[in-house]
Order: sequence, then structure tokens, then C-alpha cells
Amino acid sequence: MIAPVYSNLRNVYWGWNGLFDTNEESSDLIMTPLRIGVGWGDLYITMHKHTYNSYVSHFWTLWYYSYNGISSINKLIDMKDNSAVSSSVPELRGLRALYYYILLDNFRNIPLETTLNHEAGYLPSQVSPDSTYNFIVSELNAIKSQLSTDATSKTYGHFNKYAACMTLAKVYLNHNAWFGGTDNSYYKKAINEVDTVIKSGNYSLAENYTDLFVDDLSTCSEVIFGFPFKAPYATGNYLVNKCLAGPSAATFGYTGTPWNGSCAVPQFIDTYNSEDERLSDTWLIGPQYSSDGVTPIYLDKIQLNYTKKVHSIDNPGAYQNEGARFHKYKIYANKYGTAEDDVPFYRLTDAYMIKAECLLRLGGYNGETEQDAADIVTMIRKRAFKNDPSKAIRTVAELKGPSVYAYGHQEYQLDSDGNDKLIETNEGGNDIELGGFLDDLAWEFVGEHHRRQDIIRFRLTDKNMNVYDGKSWFCKDAETDASDTHKDIYPIYQDFIDANKNLKQNSGY
Repeated sequence: MIAPVYSNLRNVYWGWNGLFDTNEESSDLIMTPLRIGVGWGDLYITMHKHTYNSYVSHFWTLWYYSYNGISSINKLIDMKDNSAVSSSVPELRGLRALYYYILLDNFRNIPLETTLNHEAGYLPSQVSPDSTYNFIVSELNAIKSQLSTDATSKTYGHFNKYAACMTLAKVYLNHNAWFGGTDNSYYKKAINEVDTVIKSGNYSLAENYTDLFVDDLSTCSEVIFGFPFKAPYATGNYLVNKCLAGPSAATFGYTGTPWNGSCAVPQFIDTYNSEDERLSDTWLIGPQYSSDGVTPIYLDKIQLNYTKKVHSIDNPGAYQNEGARFHKYKIYANKYGTAEDDVPFYRLTDAYMIKAECLLRLGGYNGETEQDAADIVTMIRKRAFKNDPSKAIRTVAELKGPSVYAYGHQEYQLDSDGNDKLIETNEGGNDIELGGFLDDLAWEFVGEHHRRQDIIRFRLTDKNMNVYDGKSWFCKDAETDASDTHKDIYPIYQDFIDANKNLKQNSGY
């Protein structure tokens, strides 16, 4: 009876154009360009350039599967007097709050439905964003003490007390970004929630970064809430296909044929310290070889060589070998590739980094200081700098200082003679609040559904805009009107507007 509740959550994440794509494709880390001679582009171009509209199918996936999950939950909660259901009601309420957190973050103006018991002809109406926000907070606070505190493999994949704490921490952390406020009390609340997780003793950091992106996270000590994808019951992660060129399958013994789509935004690759092991753990760059590490693999009779450089998103687009390729999730030597890899939706590093960010924003809290925040970041970085731990050290000044990301429009177009012409503006990252900390969030969490939310939360110091709107990267240009923030949320997919006369489209679309 509970299966649809979780299966729809998996679909929200890895349904085609799901949560992974909406949070990564519109950000400054990952993109899917028009591939010359291959395809792609189209709706991914609009996501990259922030020219999206109510017909982009990414917005269908989030809305459709979230409300399918909510309806499954409401159906069960309506049966709460049934002994088979009653003991699961707190878990169901927590999951419903999680679905609403995802919808609120992406659409803001949404229907808030808590039952299926309606009169004939009933159509949902939207409620104010603060009503949804208050519902999420009240629900999670009401049930978290009733949820399991078991963090063993036996209960892996279930929404427990610590998943509730993490969801609360997320809504507190983003409150001011969502509602335009400056109330620091929300950062204190976020710290209180993640402290519950950190101090529980149930979780510890994984020894290796790569341990977090495999096909079974049930015994990973760092994962707080994961989505299992074991075949044949689920499967879903299509990144091996979406990111790699076809010949790259031979490197991993993967028996499928990748589609050659997504790659890194070149400016992001330039931000890494060359000693940061997360660079090679996350991205394929340079000449490629088969699984023996010696035999070259070829694309169009030339050794496949993934270049950092990418010409453009659509003018002329990207050549087949261009762009660093995302391989953070383990690619297995079988027909599934990445399809069985679990999603570490919440992990202990996230809890630590929320605490560090809030300490920096507050200037300290509850006896802990900004130096404690720097110590947290340094601790997280140490597993990525095993060869030289001294390079893992981050100071308060670095975290509060500029971002090293070279923001600005940077693409290569072809001139009338067929030669590359660099189209470039230089904005840099000196004007980003806590810019150094924002960089650390990118290096740690790229490809983990974080980035869009992060760059909406971080603001520019010289104008009243966030990074998401106020900065250019690759082929995406900064907005010029600081008062127009409508792109911070997505439009509701047009089919849903057409199907329900009570729904109103989000402003600006």
C-alpha cells in the first residue's frame, strides 16, 4: 500500500527531466548543449539560458509525480483508522511534507491537499506560499518525535526522524531566499535541526567520496535518507547514457550505448584545485581508454578526447568530444551502468555544511563561531585532499571572501570564415556573499540536486540580486532588472493549467 508513495518519489528524482535536471540544468555547473551531428539542445537550451516557459517538460515531471505521491499518501491517511495503516501515518505525513518542500521550492504557488474526501466536481486551488511553508513546518514538528530513530540498513530508504530534521533544516535555511526576508532566527533553527542529526551518533562521514554514489547505500554510514534503485524493482539513473559519448562505454565495461549529451560548464571546471580528488572522481577529461587503461577508444576514427572547452550551447553548439563528462555515480560493467545507483538525498556532509553556512551568516551561534564553520569545511575537504591535507584547510576569510568562479558570458561562435570567435564578458565572483563557501558547496555537491537552490540563496553584495539571476555563465546572461525575480520559480506546466480552471500561472510566464 505504501509502495506508490516511494515509487513516485523516485520518479520525481529520476523520471525523465526530473529533479536532478531541474536543479542542475538551470545552474552554472552542468548543461546539455546542442550536439553537432548528434542532437540534444532544444528544451535544455532554454533551461540553461533561463528562457524557459510553461511548455518545458521538466516542469511536468516534478508536478505530476509529486502530486501522484501526495494523492497516494492522502488516500492512506484517509484510512488512518485501518490497523494496517495507522502505525505508518507519521512516516506518511513526513513524506507528504517532503513532497510539498520540493513543490514549494520549485513552484511556490501550489495547491495544498491533505485528503481525497471531496465532493463531486472538486478542483484544487492554490494557497499562499507561506501557508504551504507553515504546513510543512508544523507537520514535521508534529511527527518527528514519532518517527523511527533507527539508522541501520534494516530501515534504509524509509523517512525517519533525521530525514524530518533535514527537511526542516532545508526549509529554514531557504526561508529568507524564498520570502525575501532577513530574519536570522531561521538560520538558528536550521542549526538546531542539523545538530540533532550530527549529535545523534547515528551517522559518520564516509571514508571516500566515491563511497556515496554506488548501487547500494544501505550500509553507508553517511547517508541519512536515500532512494534505493535496485533492479528489477526500480532502476532509473540514466546519467551514464545522458553524459557519455558512445565509445566511453568500453572504459567501464558498460554494455549499453551512451547518447552523448550533458557536460560541465567549462568555467566550473576551472575553479577546482588540481589536487582536489573530487575533480577526477566527478569528471572525465582528456584522452579516453578502454577498461584496461591502455587501449585507446575512438570516435569517428580519432581517439576520444574530452576537452574542457565547449563552443556554445547552440551557436554552433558543442562538438561530440567537447565538455568534461559527469561520472560521479559509479558506472557498473553490466547492462545497467548507473541505473541501479541509489540517490543519497540527504547525507551527513549536507548537515555539516548547513551548520557551517548558518554559523557564517550569523557570525556564530550557541557558543560556536565562524572558526567552527571553517573547521567543518576543512574536515569535509580532507577526504578530497588525502595526498596533501594542508590544501584542505579553509580559513574564515576564504569562506567569506570572493568566489573563484570566473562568471561572465563565455562562448565560442564561428565567424564568417569559419574561425572561432570568443564572445566574452568578465564579471568574476568578487561580489558574491560568502563566495568561497559557495564554491565549496559546488565542489562537494555538484550533481546532487543542490545547485539551483544554492545560487538562489546566495546574493550579490553590489546589487539586490541573487547569483542565479544576477550572474552570467557560459551562454546564460545575467538579468538586468533587479526587481524581476520571477525566474526564481518555474512556471506550472501548461497542461495542468488547462486542466484546472482554478490554477493561475506563476507571475511572469
